[in-house]
Amino acid sequence: MILNINGKDHDVDVDPDTPLLWVLRENVGLTGTKYGCGIAQCGACTVHVDGVATRSCSFTVSGAVGTKVVTIEGLAQNGALHKVQQAWIDNDVPQCGYCQSGQIMAAVELLNNNPKPTDADIDQQMTNICRCGTFQQIRAAIHAAAKA
Repeated sequence: MILNINGKDHDVDVDPDTPLLWVLRENVGLTGTKYGCGIAQCGACTVHVDGVATRSCSFTVSGAVGTKVVTIEGLAQNGALHKVQQAWIDNDVPQCGYCQSGQIMAAVELLNNNPKPTDADIDQQMTNICRCGTFQQIRAAIHAAAKA
């Protein structure tokens, strides 16, 4: 199977029902996307598939064939961080950091669809779980990225 990940084609020989998460981590070597719950609830595994935030732990690799997959490693362009990544740093969002790649990917999709979200919009759309409870910093970083 040929997968387009972060703008590059990767030929992977795996069972079509393999979760995309494991292919990204084990076959392609992109470990920024994390395993959290394995049932698409926590969001640590969020990547973009054709621009849509997708929980890769429950999305089969066969579903990714013919799409463009972007992981946290693919957000930065030409050596410059994505505005959401920069806002995360500027607002000291991460504590343990485990959920942050998924949070960032979800926030990028949110801003792509709603460039000036309200607090209510953010609360409704950001369904990823942060066990450290940095939701206030996440909200602040999303507002900062929206202004950038």
